[in-house]
Amino acid sequence: MRCDRLWRNARLATLAADRPGLGVVERGLIAARGGRIVYAGEADTAPALDAAQVIDCEGRWITPGLIDGHTHIVHGGDRAAEFELRLAGASYEEIARAGGGIVSTMAATRAASQDELVAQALPRLDALIAEGVTTLEAKSGYGLTLDHELKQLRAIRALGQARPVRIAATFLGAHALPPEHAGDAEGYIDAVCARMIPAVAAEGLAEAVDAFCEGIGFTPAQVRRVFEAARAHSLRVKLHAEQLSNLHGAALAAEFGALSADHLEHLDAAGAQAMAQAGTVAVLLPAAFYFVRETVVPPVDLLRARGVKMALATDCNPGTAPMTSLLMVLNMAATLFRMTVEECLAGVTREAAAALGRSAEIGTLEAGKACDLAIWNVERPAELVYRMGFNPLHARVWSGK
Repeated sequence: MRCDRLWRNARLATLAADRPGLGVVERGLIAARGGRIVYAGEADTAPALDAAQVIDCEGRWITPGLIDGHTHIVHGGDRAAEFELRLAGASYEEIARAGGGIVSTMAATRAASQDELVAQALPRLDALIAEGVTTLEAKSGYGLTLDHELKQLRAIRALGQARPVRIAATFLGAHALPPEHAGDAEGYIDAVCARMIPAVAAEGLAEAVDAFCEGIGFTPAQVRRVFEAARAHSLRVKLHAEQLSNLHGAALAAEFGALSADHLEHLDAAGAQAMAQAGTVAVLLPAAFYFVRETVVPPVDLLRARGVKMALATDCNPGTAPMTSLLMVLNMAATLFRMTVEECLAGVTREAAAALGRSAEIGTLEAGKACDLAIWNVERPAELVYRMGFNPLHARVWSGK
């Protein structure tokens, strides 16, 4: 078999669902052609391979390229001043109701041009890429008018053209109530459903629609309207749910076949069961949990018991998770949420791919999938979860290059 590149003398954590645990292959090799994996497995049982380039991995570990499945990476400004207020005792809700929070970032995002948004986001993106991230999701939601939401989504698309990375764009118009709609949440949801979603779909700027279902966000009834509009325009849905309270948003998301429900600190058994039946992935966000000093831990045991897939992500955003290290998220998930090494690594590869609806394309080392690899200078995969502030990436491969 002719291939472009071959990585030999490697240990593989394939994360393939048909292999136990991490899908370990101790004497492994990977072959790629045209940007896709044509073989990943035991070197001793590999077919005859003729490669234009052979890379000796010298015993290093290879995992799938990492996937950050929930980010707000494109935004204007920062919220360091609010961080000081939170240190002084102000709550997330108090800051939001006083005009801070999402609306504060909205003002900075509206004031920035598309090029400025891209320039501000690139250092954040580069930090993720430097840790082996090959795919990420990026949300709008800081423009909160049609023109500014489109600008943010176009900036997200431009990021994917500026760097070798896959970016799944999500429209998050129902993120917060903008000041021009103060006291008129229904009117704003009208605009999201009747004007924004059709325009986003017409321009092909997003593949999913998200919303913030919370007491300081939008009600389940309003989210339902958003989801119905998304479905009418053939867009998948996902939801910020049960972060600060239990409004049964996860069950609502599952009803619409959502790709994911995210945060979930206050998820109940009925919500978990609904997610399991719908195949909706739980995206857990330990950086936000840590940063806002939350005390209610997501019900990981409940999710395990119901068989709900668990993904992990940075939630990179200026207000509640200014985090650009997916490796640090792995340690946080293990330490704060008591997730296992296997769950953590699957959470930023196989399960993260499922949360983006891209399981057929990425997330495991299997023939037919994109050749997105992270090659590590570690003795065992547990080191990727165990270490803090340490980046052992040796090489990152995106689409076979």
